[in-house]
Amino acid sequence: MLSVLRVHLPSDIPIVGCELTPYVLLRRPDKSVNTEDVPESAPLDGHFMRYKWYRIQSDRKVAICSVHPSEQATLQCLGCVKAKILVAKSYHCSPKCFSDAWQQHRVLHERAASAVNENGAEEEELFGRFNSTGSNASLPSSQSSLSLANGATPVYPVAVAQRSGGETWFEVGRSKTYTPTADDIGHVLKFECVVVDAETNQPVGHVNTILTSRVIPAPSPSPRRLISVSGVDVMGSLDSDGCISSTGTFTVLSYNILSDVYATNEIYSYCPSWALSWPYRRQNLLREIVGYRADIVCLQEVQSDHFEEFFAPELDKHGYQALFKRKTAEVFSGNILTIDGCATFFRRDRFSQVKKYEVEFNKAAQSLTEAVVPSAQKKTALGRLVKDNVALIVVLEAKFGNQVIDNPGKRQLVCVANTHVVVHQDLKDVKLWQVHTLLKGLEKIAASAKIPMLVCGDFNTVPGSAPHALLAMGKVDPMHPDLAVDPLGILRPVSKLAHQLPLVSAYSSFARMAVGIGLEQHRRRMDPTTNEPLFTNCTRDFIGTLDYIFYSADTLTVESLLELLDEDSLRKDTALPSPEWSSDHVALLAEFRCMPKTTKR
Repeated sequence: MLSVLRVHLPSDIPIVGCELTPYVLLRRPDKSVNTEDVPESAPLDGHFMRYKWYRIQSDRKVAICSVHPSEQATLQCLGCVKAKILVAKSYHCSPKCFSDAWQQHRVLHERAASAVNENGAEEEELFGRFNSTGSNASLPSSQSSLSLANGATPVYPVAVAQRSGGETWFEVGRSKTYTPTADDIGHVLKFECVVVDAETNQPVGHVNTILTSRVIPAPSPSPRRLISVSGVDVMGSLDSDGCISSTGTFTVLSYNILSDVYATNEIYSYCPSWALSWPYRRQNLLREIVGYRADIVCLQEVQSDHFEEFFAPELDKHGYQALFKRKTAEVFSGNILTIDGCATFFRRDRFSQVKKYEVEFNKAAQSLTEAVVPSAQKKTALGRLVKDNVALIVVLEAKFGNQVIDNPGKRQLVCVANTHVVVHQDLKDVKLWQVHTLLKGLEKIAASAKIPMLVCGDFNTVPGSAPHALLAMGKVDPMHPDLAVDPLGILRPVSKLAHQLPLVSAYSSFARMAVGIGLEQHRRRMDPTTNEPLFTNCTRDFIGTLDYIFYSADTLTVESLLELLDEDSLRKDTALPSPEWSSDHVALLAEFRCMPKTTKR
């Protein structure tokens, strides 16, 4: 007979908006054991599984710490209450929590004060209170003053299962999977599963139950703004759909989203396990990506199964067409479905696809070794060069108005390259070779027409390195220290390490901005020696810039850039990923304008 052997949750902490699907191990009548469901519509040997979810609602209400959402709040910031800031942001689990978070927390006060044009005296009252009196009201240990919106009409009619000891169980779901709502915040959920006789519709045997911890709200990072580098008020140029309304402009996002296979507790031990779980991260990443409303989206480290089952269908709902290039599998030894790759999305109402190119660096390595490596060294050479990295190139045709173009009616094309270069730091020669190989391919595309070029991705190389110099300067100094690593002789002669594409790093535009109010804070987030961000990758072991958006400066100009994160944007003593930011990389976004084409006279 069908029976339940084991029930557990992949994550003990439920988060609003993130699916909860318990692991239910079943023994079937034929004695086989697996987790495949047996629904009422397809009973097995006269039996099926029945599931129920309950919200355990206590008579006492619980406030959740805004910094550590798995902890109960014990104090509230009175400044937030007075400034009418979202009440959930005002709670903290301890005085130390509030103190540590103060530099980030006070930004909420500043923005609220600015929004309602409060005077300086009022701001001082809000900001100074913490330093003088603590600015926080302690909450009773048994309850908080938070008014939670619980008890709203659930998906299913409310059914009181039990009431004892001040607790009431409300039925909220009748499927195996349940997605917590805002009504569940601060409450424990209970999952029940039982084998049911299909003929009598009565439970058979033991009812298996499992309790979660209290449901927490999904952490919400402070929004990142678009900063104009052209003197235009960017925030005012967003239309009702969030699209850039300026004629001839479009936005491009580049983001390494951190593949689930790499997001392990061993590597990122500082990140709560629930915040590393894929059900949580995928929703948080989607919310972030969709929120940027980019016209073109270049993602790296997208798992094949996640592309097919999640990102492609979800972004399709938001009007994006999807393209994907999976890494090759000559080195990878895991599940073929979890191989990651590069995914490019574009808004169908803004662009149409003209042509797609796929670059497999493994194939280029085969050709290179056949041409320049002696036979005795071919195996060694391939072992060094074959790393499964790829690039995805797509030529798009713009659908937006082309009044900025001197030849109305002529097609406006844009070429977008999306790549993820080899990660190993001891393979400097391979990094440079991969970047050079990609650029030579782009040169061939550019030779056919003067087409705007965008080169996006995680290049796994820091500013000032040889690959960065090749991208930004078009050549590599023969005396560059990176060239000392060339065991296969593939970088010689150095004169071949050049290209003719007029590429410029989009974020270097911050360094060229005219001095103005508020601009200095953005410059402080840039490295003055390289004109690149101080970091796009931030972990406990490394902090630095690895990601870039390069553009052809003869056909495109930068209008605005997504503001960079700084140390104040990341809470004290944390790194990425975190509950707020679900990748160890930072998303980059730039708005471009197509330059007018000139005609020969």
